[in-house]
Formats: sequence, C-alpha cells, structure tokens
Amino acid sequence: MARVLVAALVAMIIAILGGPTFIAFLRRNEVGQHIREEGPAHHAGKQGTPTMGGLLIVAAATIAFLPLSDYTLPALTIFGTALACGAVGFLDDWIKLRHRRSLGLAGRWKMLLLLAITVAVGFAAHHQQLRHDVFVPVVDRWLPLGPAWYVLLFLIIAGAVNGVNLTDGVDGLAAGTSIIALATFTAMAVTIFIRSHGPHGRIENRLDVAFIGAALIGAAVGFLWFNASPAEVFMGDTGAMAMGGAIAAMAIMMKVELLLLFVGGIFAIVAISVMLQVVSFKYWGRRIFLMAPLQHHFEMKAWSETKIMVRFWIVTAIFCAAGFALFYKYYPNIRPQ
Repeated sequence: MARVLVAALVAMIIAILGGPTFIAFLRRNEVGQHIREEGPAHHAGKQGTPTMGGLLIVAAATIAFLPLSDYTLPALTIFGTALACGAVGFLDDWIKLRHRRSLGLAGRWKMLLLLAITVAVGFAAHHQQLRHDVFVPVVDRWLPLGPAWYVLLFLIIAGAVNGVNLTDGVDGLAAGTSIIALATFTAMAVTIFIRSHGPHGRIENRLDVAFIGAALIGAAVGFLWFNASPAEVFMGDTGAMAMGGAIAAMAIMMKVELLLLFVGGIFAIVAISVMLQVVSFKYWGRRIFLMAPLQHHFEMKAWSETKIMVRFWIVTAIFCAAGFALFYKYYPNIRPQ
C-alpha cells in the first residue's frame, strides 16, 4: 500500500524538479503554442508559450511507475494505452509546430490510430478473460453485450481521449480535472484490493493498477505547478491524450465502464457542448454558446481563467464523488472475471 503513495510522491518530485529545465529546453527549441484565431481574443497573449508539456507528465510517471510495478497485465495495459495515446498527441503537436498552425493531425487519422490502440486493448482484455458484460449499478445486473463490447471499448477510449483534449485551453483545467478523475479510479483500485481479501486471496493486480494511477497523478500535480494560471507551459495534445487514454483504460481494466459517465462527466459535458454547437449552427444557423468548448463560453462571459478552473474542478469532484459512492456500494463485492 505504501508503494502507491511512493509512486505519487516520486513522480511529483521528478516533475517539479525537472520542470524548469524542461521548460527552458522547450523555449530554446521554440516549441511554442500556436493559438487558433477563432479563440478568445485574450488568448493571443499565450502565443509562443512552451507546449508539449505532456512529455514531462509521461516521463515522470514512467520513472516512478516502472521500478514499483508488479508488471501485471491490467497495469501494463493502462500504462501502454497512456503512452500510445500520448504518442498520437505528440504527432498532432509536432505537425502543428512544423507547419506553424493550430491545426494538427487530421481527425480521420486520429480515429484510425485510436482504433488501432483499441484493438491492442481488446487483445489484452481478451487475454485477461474480462467478461463482455457491463455491470449496471443500482439495478445490480450485468448487461450482456457480446462482441459489441469491443465497440464500446473504442467509444470509451475515443470519447475519453477527445473529451480531455477538448477540456484543455484554460490554464490548469485539463490537468486538474484529470487528476481528480485519476484519483477516483485509483481509490477504486485500492478499495478493490482491500475488500477482495478472501479464500482466493487479494486481487493483487488491482494494487498494481493503483501504482500507475498514482504515478500519473503525482506527475500531473508536478506539471500543474507550472501550468496554473498564468501557465508557463501547456500540456498540449501529448498530455491531454495520454491522460484521457489512462482514464479510459482504467475504467476498462477494472470493469467499471459505466462509472466513466460520472468520473469523466465533465469531459462528456465539454464534448457535448461542442457537438451541440456544431449541430445547431449547421442546421439552424444559430449558436447555443458564445463559444465552444464550454469553458470558452464562460471566458466570453468575462469569467477569469482561475474561476473557470476552480468551478470545473468542483463540478468534477461532485461527479467523481457520485461515481465513487455508486462504486463503493455495488462494485467492491464483485470479483472481475
């Protein structure tokens, strides 16, 4: 159990101590953010701020996780998914930097790469013999999906990755909300480990899942030290997609897929705001929000970035608390197959 805290502390210390050198490296190499012209006007002042800070999160988490891990399949799947999704984000960031524009990898290529990642996660889930059912809390029933469960995996991964990515754009927002979501899933993993004591022994791989969750939390907290408003560095798609991939994989590997609706509730709301804006403008020529994603709507209403960040954190915490309450009542007595 102590290793969970050690993983978080080590990753946080590495990120905080390594942050200044890493940010200086990005500045020397002119790895700066390109701000989209249609964004809030005051964002123009952020032009050139070092980006791809997600590399710091991934590096710190990796250094903290690998020496402590028991190398179980669920934990390695989560770790690999975070790395793979982060690599897709890195490619997106690299294209933006190379072409000096705010648009990176085409959407269809992102989806194809995420589909490939889903296939890999599907193989890992099959090897672990995870059941192709989804547990529905409150009604206390398993919902059989059969082969459609693999379709659900893609929706979970693509939804979480894009949801976290869309929630970026305000200093400290994506990092803070991701930390809360990861902390909730990590607490679930620890709870499963503690409450699984019985004739068959504890579910050891759940504690290993907590190691990678804690390492990512610590690394993100260390990154947030430099990302809080006014940000010295942005995580970029590299960090947002890595965090989204980890959140999705944790939900899948722990068989709490439906609870992602609560734990990732803020990301879903932000993604839905974009979809509603697009549909409304396309079919009726009217905008529902002053600007999408949702956090920019509040910026246009003259909310400060700090106010938006803190209020989104509060909403995320409420959603996550509800998700954990459902988990604590219904899930700990279930041994995932």
